[in-house]
Amino acid sequence: MKYSVMVEYALHSLVYLIDAPSDESIGIKDLSEFQGLSETYLSKVFGKLSKAGIVSSVPGVNGGYKLAKAPEEISFWDVIQAVEGIKPIFQCKNIVSNHLMYQNQECSSCTSSNPTCTINLVMLEAEQHMQDFLSKKTLLWLNEELEHVLPTTIREGSREYFKNKNSD
Repeated sequence: MKYSVMVEYALHSLVYLIDAPSDESIGIKDLSEFQGLSETYLSKVFGKLSKAGIVSSVPGVNGGYKLAKAPEEISFWDVIQAVEGIKPIFQCKNIVSNHLMYQNQECSSCTSSNPTCTINLVMLEAEQHMQDFLSKKTLLWLNEELEHVLPTTIREGSREYFKNKNSD
């Protein structure tokens, strides 16, 4: 399993939106410049986040994006689904049907629509545990964690950067 770098870009960028006053937004240009990311690529990420209702766009010269929901209402799983789409990690291909012992007969427990395949069931259960875990981790949680692990100068400097950009 591998998530694209878009998920990382999204989560990092969303943290910066948390501190923006509700009447202000942060532009893609500022976000991409601050993080050293491609503006075009970050625009694609924010298009997906906007479509999922995680951020809202503010049109105009001083437009940009802001959170569409409170940070405690946006989970890592919400962001992953918005960016990556909804698709199972494991996709049973029913390879047992190629097994020598089943060449001339049907394997009734191993059809793609039958959820009793043991391997498929284990994989689906593992995926559900991961979804449950990531659903409990929110942007609010991430923001609070960053307060503990990052130096104060970094956090304050980040806030100051975007505050100054909005006042330009």
